[in-house]
Amino acid sequence: MDHLKAKIRHVPDFPKPGILFYDITTLLCDPQGFRDTIDAMAAPYMGEDIDHVIGIESRGFILGAAVANTLGCGFVPIRKPGKLPAATYQESYHLEYGTDALEIHQDACGSNQRVLIVDDVLATGGTARAAIDLARKAGGKVIGATFLIELDFLKGRDKLAGEPVYSVLQY
Repeated sequence: MDHLKAKIRHVPDFPKPGILFYDITTLLCDPQGFRDTIDAMAAPYMGEDIDHVIGIESRGFILGAAVANTLGCGFVPIRKPGKLPAATYQESYHLEYGTDALEIHQDACGSNQRVLIVDDVLATGGTARAAIDLARKAGGKVIGATFLIELDFLKGRDKLAGEPVYSVLQY
């Protein structure tokens, strides 16, 4: 997967000093790199009868919709507060540079529908933990969480203990 790593731009001090941002836009604009990314993220879940991929705002929308298409299932967005028009569940979480919250429509997942969480980066694990909790509140059975990038040194996987987690690239 080194060919994918080579297409990711590193931006120091974004969004604030001391943070190294992994910009995947340079990977997404490369047709073969984008295809390889989606195939790698979807591969562990082929044949798992996933009902919905749940993508986390905003880069998780790009990756999640493409993974859903590859798996032949529906797509559900998890968004920042106030962006979804119907009744929602909300979870607050901490991230490496502050706090935030996410929401999902209360009717996003039918009872025990099999769902896969998708996002671009697993960092401290707060966002992913909130997404998993939201999926379950909405009735989903979480089959796994897949990420393009995992920042091992931030130990986000620890917040997801007991959850099936897959990441394509590790830093």
